[in-house]
Amino acid sequence: MKNIEIDEELYQYIATNTQFIGESASAILRRLLNLGVETKLETVTVNEPSDVVEVNTLPEPEESAAEVETTELDEPKNKTAVKVTSDSHETVFNFINKEELAMQRGAVGRFLLILAALYRAHPEQFSVVTEISGRDRLYFANSENKLAESGSSTKPRQIPESPFWVITNSNTTRKKMMLTKASISLGYSDSDVEKIRELL
Repeated sequence: MKNIEIDEELYQYIATNTQFIGESASAILRRLLNLGVETKLETVTVNEPSDVVEVNTLPEPEESAAEVETTELDEPKNKTAVKVTSDSHETVFNFINKEELAMQRGAVGRFLLILAALYRAHPEQFSVVTEISGRDRLYFANSENKLAESGSSTKPRQIPESPFWVITNSNTTRKKMMLTKASISLGYSDSDVEKIRELL
């Protein structure tokens, strides 16, 4: 087993393609490149400027989920450069500004910023969070009045740069639970849900 360093964008792409908890990065890449389990990689080098991965004695992959472009290199003939370009799957991590989060004095400010990042990453799907509710009251809605009607002292606040509202009169544990449910509803893996929750 060899170690390679990859940039944050590639890491997020690999992480978003995880199909089950505990799936290794090698297994994810093999699946995305349609490589059989038997194939052995001898050396892997990453050229950061062009994001090209060179792999020794690697058979050409068949059509894969990612767009794969294969070209011969000038040096040894047994090398193939495989360039993987992903569909632009945005995740919340592309929109999180950790410095801005750190500047927030309280949990409510961080809570709203994380929800705003989730909205920016998934504007089309974000309405699924309006189905999340407690025993007696709604947590999310598309209007302040809906939240105010669902219980007293809900302190609704608009999620920045979105048409959605959220209750803010709840303790940090409840806010973490709301982030957990929202992240799961938007299709995040358990490990990413944990990272999102810990941002609060």
